[in-house]
Amino acid sequence: MNETSYDVKIWNIETRPGKTKTSYRVTWFVAGERFDKKKATYALAESFRSDLVAAARRGEAFECARGLPVSMLRNENDLPFFAFACKYVDMKWTRAAGKSRAGNADTLASVLPAMLATIRGKPDDRVLRRALTGWAFNTKRREDPKPPEIEQALKWVQANTLPTSRLNDPAKLREVLDQISLKLDGKQAAAKTVYRKRAVFNNALEYALELKILTANRLSEVKWTAPKTVRAIDKRVVINPAQGRNLLTAVEAQKVDTAPRRSSGPMLKAFFAAMYYAGLRPEEAAMLCKPDLQLPEAGWGELLLSTTAPTTGAAWTDSGERRDRRQLKQRAEGEVRAVPSPPPLTAVLHQHLKTFGTAADGRLFRNLTGGDLAESTISRVWDNARKTALSESEYASPLARRPYDLRHACVSTWLAAGVPATQCAAWAGHSVAVLLTTYAAVIAGLEAEAHERIERALDWDDDADTSE
Repeated sequence: MNETSYDVKIWNIETRPGKTKTSYRVTWFVAGERFDKKKATYALAESFRSDLVAAARRGEAFECARGLPVSMLRNENDLPFFAFACKYVDMKWTRAAGKSRAGNADTLASVLPAMLATIRGKPDDRVLRRALTGWAFNTKRREDPKPPEIEQALKWVQANTLPTSRLNDPAKLREVLDQISLKLDGKQAAAKTVYRKRAVFNNALEYALELKILTANRLSEVKWTAPKTVRAIDKRVVINPAQGRNLLTAVEAQKVDTAPRRSSGPMLKAFFAAMYYAGLRPEEAAMLCKPDLQLPEAGWGELLLSTTAPTTGAAWTDSGERRDRRQLKQRAEGEVRAVPSPPPLTAVLHQHLKTFGTAADGRLFRNLTGGDLAESTISRVWDNARKTALSESEYASPLARRPYDLRHACVSTWLAAGVPATQCAAWAGHSVAVLLTTYAAVIAGLEAEAHERIERALDWDDDADTSE
């Protein structure tokens, strides 16, 4: 083992002007031997000196050969947090979905303010955020030309982030957790957002541990209470069958001009019907193709789903398109999920094919020029349908406020009809645990009917002689 000493003296930072650039030198002595380290900015020099002082005050031994405290010797692979964040993004990029790429960038941009060595000269918060999420934490765009203010912001942040090894300190971890729980305006972020960001941050810590930058992932040691996350659906969003039919009729009645085939509403009736009657996610319905339809002329059919296309933005997809076409959520590529098509949906899909046909690639739903459906179009058509089909008080309520609520209505209907939870979960495309958590309130409302079925199975009669 290398020789160590507790005889440590640390000098003040020395400013050294140069012909083109000023540098800052930290000098210290271990057992009478002089050591020094040059830093590009005063903030970085002060951060390094502070680490030396903190180690000396803790009574930590310094290695005589290299002059560093034992804890810092464990961090020879250390990186400034900005450099580590870019490395983490690059490691994740190839196999990550577009939404995951955007989520990783969003999380790291939220973490970074807690990892700044100084705020002196810091760019405007919105400019810095745009520089990080638009370029630095986007592997695809990092080397693209940038506006001057973005270039300046990135140069500043590159020179002013703390070492990643500071995340060995639970106090710093707490600071990061507090930071990711806030929005850019300083207000509390939604609980679901905080939960997602904490998961990404934890994964980044595991990667830092893998790179031997950290000695341990100590996030679980921090006694920090995250905002409560509401996972169960609000029963108020679920529509009944009559409301469902009225909403679909209101969608079909919408026109954008006088030409029937340029009506946005009629083309989207089957899109919303697939969500309401078969429980498809919007991104699954957007990729429904004619070969996926196993339909008789009438009655029960089946939809074979294998592709999804969530909207993530062109900057985050390999194709450069706004929708990220990939395999089903949490499924292997090529895996198929079969979903029943009840008679009403079968009829609507046949009518859609007869009236509108398909896009060149077989997709049922597209925009007026044959391209991918835009979320803005879906939202506008749905909002107009709610205004037409619902009363004023219903429109102001949470009732079917989002198109996604049609999926909730479908799964609730399956459960109310007595379909086993395992079958509902398989059709919906998630685990039984998620189903039971998400639809807990719906399932609780079915208890009375379940009790009656059990009594019938037991052949129970309240007036029977219990002595028998």
